[in-house]
Amino acid sequence: MLKKNSKDDKLKFNFYNFKELGLVIFLILLCVIFQVINPRFLTIVNIKDLITNTAILSILAVGMMLVLITRGIDLSIGATLALSGMTSALVVSKYQNLSPIVAILIGAIIGMVCGFIVGLLVAKAKILPIIASLGMMNVYRGLTYIISGGSWVSADQMPTSFKNIATGSILGINNLVFIAIIIYLFFCYFINYTRSGRQIYAIGSNPDSAIITGIKIDNVQMMVYTIMGILAGLGGVLWVSKFASAQGDTATGYELTVIASCVLGGVSIAGGSGKIIGVILGSLLIGTLNNGLPLIKVSSFWEQAIQGFVILIGILINVFVTKRAKYNNLKRRALINDGE
Repeated sequence: MLKKNSKDDKLKFNFYNFKELGLVIFLILLCVIFQVINPRFLTIVNIKDLITNTAILSILAVGMMLVLITRGIDLSIGATLALSGMTSALVVSKYQNLSPIVAILIGAIIGMVCGFIVGLLVAKAKILPIIASLGMMNVYRGLTYIISGGSWVSADQMPTSFKNIATGSILGINNLVFIAIIIYLFFCYFINYTRSGRQIYAIGSNPDSAIITGIKIDNVQMMVYTIMGILAGLGGVLWVSKFASAQGDTATGYELTVIASCVLGGVSIAGGSGKIIGVILGSLLIGTLNNGLPLIKVSSFWEQAIQGFVILIGILINVFVTKRAKYNNLKRRALINDGE
């Protein structure tokens, strides 16, 4: 009998530890509201579109999560995305037979360099992350206009093979979604089962203790900003392929949407806390809003205001559930200690 109760306690304890529960409930509620107003919302076709359109956002949110966990922030990712996407588009428009894999590598390498520079400024020059990334955001955006000459690359200038990066599929799964899943699985393993992943959380939780234990904070900071840059570079190629257009103002302000996805998913701006499942749910919530509001014929003038309001509600619900989870955990630990 005692063994059975112990098992039940463990199951309940794990359930209370699921801090993203509030976000799941709110997401389900939102889907129900959209479905009631427009029955086409939960159709298979629309759900596929929603997931596909959210893939790039969720990829970038994973990188931003790592940066935020270390108590940093990267406002340059929208500009990095634009620069990488524009460079790849210009290259494939000139070399029509270029392999899509090469185009993806070009974007990722450019993003890696951009992220490394921001990491260098933060880790070595000791410039505040918000200042360093804000400054480089303007630099990268300016470079995008310079290399493009202020013009844009249209769909008819891009080879079909490049556009198929976003429209093609692997094992029946859209390429964007497939790439996103691979990235989720990789970073889920990375942050949970590798030394570097644990160091990221250690730095965000308590930098002083991290230094005492021998963790090289500078190296870890440079690593997370470089990873963020690589994912932004990859996102740039996927973005340009998806929309079949590369412009100087691509993804302007998108970094705020990415940060909102992370915060919605329970990633702490103060550092030290965040999960892959959380940022996926946060991205899905924003994707659901982007998909559902036009379906229920909300005016485009109201969309941003409604999105901001709904995101705020989602964050409040998640904060409430998280606090309840902590309270229940403390209460159950106290009961267990009293029983012993």
